[in-house]
Amino acid sequence: MSDIQLLLLAAGGSKRMKEPKQLLSWSGTTLIEHQIHNLMATGKILSVVVGAYSNRVIPLIDSLPVNIIKNDNWQYGMGSSISKGIQDIHRKHPKLDAVLISLIDQPLLTTQHFNKMFEVFKPGNDQIIVSNSKDSWAGAPVLFDKTYIQELIQLQGDEGAKKITNQYKSSVLAVDAGDVLIDMDTPEAYQQLKQGFNDGN
Repeated sequence: MSDIQLLLLAAGGSKRMKEPKQLLSWSGTTLIEHQIHNLMATGKILSVVVGAYSNRVIPLIDSLPVNIIKNDNWQYGMGSSISKGIQDIHRKHPKLDAVLISLIDQPLLTTQHFNKMFEVFKPGNDQIIVSNSKDSWAGAPVLFDKTYIQELIQLQGDEGAKKITNQYKSSVLAVDAGDVLIDMDTPEAYQQLKQGFNDGN
């Protein structure tokens, strides 16, 4: 069985949301706990990068069987958090086959979608597996073969992993995700998603 490590990015300052995304109510719990449980249900090892609001987030998840990585430079952008997370994972699991990177603000994603991505992955083929929306938009969550570990570690500032997927387009495979890739950056988007897809909690 492939050693696929999971990385959840939950370090952002939620500037447009105007309150911590990590602590938003979702399905009877907080958004970060909801996302963690979905990822943990795959049975794979999960690391979570925290940064902004870490003094409130860490106590929520400290008792869960996850590896918590604190990024003190979270304000420099997503690239900083990816780099910090991948460095930590690679140090602890140097023989890993791949890393799946997921975002805090895609609450409609399910464990089934992550498992679909794992089924497509073939170790040693330099694959990058992206998620494809019904509108043909491709992005996170993204699974990277170990080939790209050093390039992920070298990301800086606001550079996201899309820089790498764009550079290696011939290695990219897409897994259909339907309409669950919607992310939420504003209070309006949060309320709309919650009313449309959640149970009202």
